[in-house]
Amino acid sequence: MTDKAISPLRRRLIEDMTIRRLSPKTHYQYIRHVKKFADFLGRSADKATAEDVHRYQLWLASIGTSVGTANVSATALRFFFKITLKRHDLAEELISTREPRRLPVVLSPEEVGRLLAAATNTKHRAILSLAYATGLRASEVVSLKLTDIDRDRMLIRVEQGKGKKDRYVILSPILLEILHEWWRVARKKGWMSPGQPWLFPGYRGQHTSARQLHRIVRLAAGRAGITKRVGVHTLWHCFATHLLEQKTDIRIIQVLFETTTNCPRTPDRGADLLFVPSPERRDRTDSQAIRLSRRRVRRHSSAGRVERLHTGVDDARGSGALQAMC
Repeated sequence: MTDKAISPLRRRLIEDMTIRRLSPKTHYQYIRHVKKFADFLGRSADKATAEDVHRYQLWLASIGTSVGTANVSATALRFFFKITLKRHDLAEELISTREPRRLPVVLSPEEVGRLLAAATNTKHRAILSLAYATGLRASEVVSLKLTDIDRDRMLIRVEQGKGKKDRYVILSPILLEILHEWWRVARKKGWMSPGQPWLFPGYRGQHTSARQLHRIVRLAAGRAGITKRVGVHTLWHCFATHLLEQKTDIRIIQVLFETTTNCPRTPDRGADLLFVPSPERRDRTDSQAIRLSRRRVRRHSSAGRVERLHTGVDDARGSGALQAMC
């Protein structure tokens, strides 16, 4: 789209979003929903009235719009009315609805093992193992750089993840071996050319897209005979759930998932336990993490291979990696 094709109103909306450092995805969604509202009115959105806003929300409900989509529309229009148009009266007419809470789909360790084994090549195996064994989101997995892998400290640096925050996640020895195997294969085929920064390079100098990662997960699930609805975020839920099932303390999982956690000292926690300050409250230095106690599984079973991807959490107790995360 050229500059001449952008109306002054849209340009002002884009400028307001740019000033507030909103992400490109937010730009797209806000512009999309404001345009949809203007198309419904049949005239410019700055000419809307309170009755127009009411009719539009009623129309969205009548055509079966999901609660999530309706809430995104309300948020976009609220920004447009309140920030761009300075029409607080119209912003107050917008209604956000509470979304129904649903339990996530979680695979068993055996199913995750089958999914990883169903990967057709080294790259797919590496990217699926990374998504599961670190609990990273799709956008975080595909945007990792080669320099983000810290072999000495056994950590992976995540730059500008959710909430535009940097953080570290633990790198297990098994996962490091898998990633190193992928790096050797990619370098041999010429995909890791000098100056190419991405861990999983894509086309035209870009990294593999999040859409491609979702496709890899679905294909592997189909080959593994998994009939549950599986996506990249399913692996995120599996990572946390399997740690809980292995008796991992909830506060360790909160640290790994970038959530603030404070675990005060108690008499039943000895001095041998790893010291883990909260990542957002560094001054509270009396937080500790509880020692992991994993169940016994057969080493060469699917569950055993999956569980060994978690060994980085245990190894971090001795190496100080969790301290480095904080």
